Amino acid sequence: MENKNISPLLEVRDLHVEVEGKEVIKGIDLALYGGAKLALMGPNGSGKSSLSMALMGHPGYKVKSGSIILDGNDITGLSPDKRAKVGLFLAMQNPVSVPGVSVANFLRAIMKAKRGEEVPIREFREMLVKAMGLLEMERSFANRYVNDGFSGGEKKKLELLQMVLLNPKVAVVDEIDSGLDVDALKIVADGVNRITGENNAFLLITHYRRILDYIRPDGVVVLMEGRIVASGGPELINQIDRQGYDWLSAKTA
Repeated sequence: MENKNISPLLEVRDLHVEVEGKEVIKGIDLALYGGAKLALMGPNGSGKSSLSMALMGHPGYKVKSGSIILDGNDITGLSPDKRAKVGLFLAMQNPVSVPGVSVANFLRAIMKAKRGEEVPIREFREMLVKAMGLLEMERSFANRYVNDGFSGGEKKKLELLQMVLLNPKVAVVDEIDSGLDVDALKIVADGVNRITGENNAFLLITHYRRILDYIRPDGVVVLMEGRIVASGGPELINQIDRQGYDWLSAKTA
């Protein structure tokens, strides 16, 4: 994954994070380069979601030391909305429903928030149709209310649609496989693979290997008790599948 001639899109430097006085992230270093998909694995409670919240600037996750660099700029002190504007995106594990608000109106609103100005309706419609075509989505999807009555797969497809329209530099995808059957999993994975390009990158957070059978990562990092305890290539996934995480427990001491 590392290329010394190219700067990373996302760099996390010796990050320490606390929640209600308890340290949950204990000195993490990460580098994510353009065009890459990095898998962040670990058992429940290892700190994966805490890291995603800290990256996005959730006020309950206090950065005590270290820094978060996005495309060469230090964003450690920025609010979540400002991080989104400069190109960071978090795909939620359990996105909320918004009855009464159509998908189309919601998407136009978030595009306005990122741009800082209204998106002309004709331009928006053209972008929306193109994005939905890329993800092989029915146009009628845009008329439904946001996540209201959506299946697990439909919720994740809406997250992908947001990614396409917002075109973030880095997307942090928190357990996108959660609650999906095999068919929905394939659809979501295909969407991620379609929109990955040399100017963006994905941090894929999961504790199961099944999503990684469809989205082959360029590298794998294992987190336990807030620390990185192993890193390597896709072969590390197979080792975890065979042995679980117990063989790494000693490295958390």
